[in-house]
Order: sequence, then C-alpha cells, then structure tokens
Amino acid sequence: MFVITLTYLRPLEELDALMSQHVAWLKKHYQSGLFIASGRQVPRQGGVILARSGSREELETLLAQDPFVKSGCARADVVEFTPSMTAPGAEVLKEL
Repeated sequence: MFVITLTYLRPLEELDALMSQHVAWLKKHYQSGLFIASGRQVPRQGGVILARSGSREELETLLAQDPFVKSGCARADVVEFTPSMTAPGAEVLKEL
C-alpha cells in the first residue's frame, strides 16, 4: 500500500484553477481501482491519497501526470508500507 502526500507549492488560487482537472485525474484512477481514498490536509496545505500496492515506479510516473504536479503547483511524496495491524472492520487494508 502507498500513502501519497501532496504538498502545495503555489497559492491556493492557482490550485483551485486546476481543481476540475485534478478531480478528473483522481476519478480516472479510482475507476481503475488504484486509489482507495483521498482528501485535503487540514489545514489546507496539501492532500493525501491512499493507493493499492503495485509498482512504485509506475505510481510515480502516474503521479507526475497529476495536473497539480505537472504544473508545478504541488509536489508528490510516496511512502510504501505493508499494513500488519488494522482496526476491526478495516482488515481488508491488509490485503491491498
């Protein structure tokens, strides 16, 4: 499993101008089954995406196509981990 953090590098106005493109990019990867969850950081200084396991190289190539990253408005950092413990009801995360 991967935890991806997006760190905003430009003013929010520039990110907001790309939001519809970013959301379309996210939806494409939800439909493919790669993304599990995503959302804004609080306070709004970036975002977080949870992704299924797979090729880190392929994931990084895909992240470079995110409109936020591609435009230089955000940086994507990837952490790979293997869940070994989960809360009751979240056991499926160990299988991703």
